[in-house]
Amino acid sequence: MTFYDREAELDTLTAAVESPGSDFIVVYGRRRVGKTELLKEFCANRPHIYFLAAQEAEHRQREKFLDQIADHFDERVPRIDSWDGVFEYLGEQLQREDLVVVIDEFPHLVAENDSLPSYVQGFVDQELDGTDSMLVLCGSSVSTMESEILGHESPLYGRRTAQLDVTPFSFRQAREVISYDIQDAIRSYAVTGGTPMYLTLFDYTQSLAANIRSHMLSPSAVLYNEPEFLLRTELRNPARYMSILEAVALGHTTPNEISGATGIDSGPLSKYLQTLRRLRLIQRDVPVTATGKKSKRSRYRVADEFLRFWFRYVEPNRSSIEEAPDIVYDGTIAPDLPTHVATTFEEVCQEAVWEAVRRGDFEPYSEVGRWWYREDEIDIVGLAPNDDRILFAECKWTSEPVGTSLAENLRTKAGNVRWGPDDREEYFALFSKSGFVDGLEDQLDEHWSLCSLTEIDDLLTPS
Repeated sequence: MTFYDREAELDTLTAAVESPGSDFIVVYGRRRVGKTELLKEFCANRPHIYFLAAQEAEHRQREKFLDQIADHFDERVPRIDSWDGVFEYLGEQLQREDLVVVIDEFPHLVAENDSLPSYVQGFVDQELDGTDSMLVLCGSSVSTMESEILGHESPLYGRRTAQLDVTPFSFRQAREVISYDIQDAIRSYAVTGGTPMYLTLFDYTQSLAANIRSHMLSPSAVLYNEPEFLLRTELRNPARYMSILEAVALGHTTPNEISGATGIDSGPLSKYLQTLRRLRLIQRDVPVTATGKKSKRSRYRVADEFLRFWFRYVEPNRSSIEEAPDIVYDGTIAPDLPTHVATTFEEVCQEAVWEAVRRGDFEPYSEVGRWWYREDEIDIVGLAPNDDRILFAECKWTSEPVGTSLAENLRTKAGNVRWGPDDREEYFALFSKSGFVDGLEDQLDEHWSLCSLTEIDDLLTPS
């Protein structure tokens, strides 16, 4: 498979391995985000041992790891029947040769022996220290990695020299993979999100509709049951979590709305929401102007475009998909897809704002996010507190060009945003899928920016 992007992560690993002394790196993130491909790319031209743990008995895991160590050093496999013995043997070999040692899916080892972090601690303190080697522990179970390695109670706490939280690609990063034109690229990203494995499954010589039918509406397709496998990686009983994700994907975004849609009381619901947030499956938003994180105007959203699509269209229609997938696509998905994509478009436009700031096309802002109060909402608001400057932007994924009414409406809503002094400097931007009516630009002053798909493409398509 082609390796895409991840330059920042590779730079971090390269800088660590080329610096003097030993390194202990922790790499984690959800399934399918490309952790293994990242580590294989990093190890490709370096002496290394790469061990992929499996869900099997502890003694078999230990034997296979020992086999790989002995094989690398071209030695007969010694008889060792304990983890501390295996790590001691590895430490002896590292006195002969500096290596990158990768243990992938480390949580599988911990599941069979929860004392393993203590053995690794001993190895890091006694065997790895004093060498120029690197140990990398990698895992897809975010909860296990954060508790058993990064957590305060872990024997390994404070020993890592770096950590990489590998996240899905932004739209700009995903654009390298998605070879559709900009409009279909945004529509496609609204389906796959930025997870590399999902992105590379799609055949971009085929239409988006064909890809959805073959990869998401077929019971034999990988993506048809993918969210269930993802949740089972982290949760023993995912049913209630799935009902919450479905409710949020269908537009129930406040705790009261989620409780009403799922039948889960507010007390237990808060714990479920907290778990889903910790696993990065949902995100809690507050208005960008809110002070403090405890704003009562919080809303929740599914934090991944693929999961949002799946819980909006696949999970509620499983029975129908089993019988007549084409009818589900033509009758349910296709008519509603523009509404779904409109939310993704707002995220893409936020990326465009940040990129425009980096290029100097927009004035700088320290925070960019949504704003709402009662019935008023603004898709993007940017704040520059040190300069008393504020940006207001609307994003329209509609079939008609944007006209003066949207500009006037945005200016009116901007007056309701309580932030900064009365003489704050205000800037405005309109993002539109279908462009703008003739003459609109002439009616607006230099504080306004109009961004069509062409401008967004220029900002977010890597050269």
